[in-house]
Amino acid sequence: MTYASVCVFCGSRSGLRPAYVAAAQELGAAMARNGWRLVYGAGDVGLMGEVARAAIAAGAPSLGVIPTHLLAREKGKRDLSTLIITEDMHERKKVMFMNSDAVVVLPGGAGSLDEFFEVLTWAQIGLHGKPIFLLDVDGYWQPLLSLINHVIAEGFAAPSLLGLFATVPDVAALETALLAADGWQTAKAAAI
Repeated sequence: MTYASVCVFCGSRSGLRPAYVAAAQELGAAMARNGWRLVYGAGDVGLMGEVARAAIAAGAPSLGVIPTHLLAREKGKRDLSTLIITEDMHERKKVMFMNSDAVVVLPGGAGSLDEFFEVLTWAQIGLHGKPIFLLDVDGYWQPLLSLINHVIAEGFAAPSLLGLFATVPDVAALETALLAADGWQTAKAAAI
């Protein structure tokens, strides 16, 4: 069976605000509710673990991708529908992206920023048209949005960069946006 798949990039830590964990858990439940497959970094720690546990508990299929060197550190989750172990971080990102139809970025650190900017850059140079969403829990991504606007204001990117991703305040808004986004789910569902 083929599922519409949502790649979730997020922290391997939980962060300081309970709202981050709550949003991760809500997203996991939303994945199952909509029949979407979770594609994520296969960790069982931080927000990654929260999304996965909630998605799996609610019945969502899951694909986890983890490099060998992070199996112990991120406590590679073993109860996934599919687990892929890669050689390195570059391959991890590529496999996750190739197996997804949309991308959601929850709060996270340097790794989440790296993942966001890579898929954003790929969209900017025309390599894909997958929807990309920043889940702006409690305004977490506002400094990033200020930086992106600064990059545009200083002439290092066109204003069209802002059209390559959307920012949503909570899981309910994300769910609505995903359901409305450019037919990615409809096209995948037709393949079932």
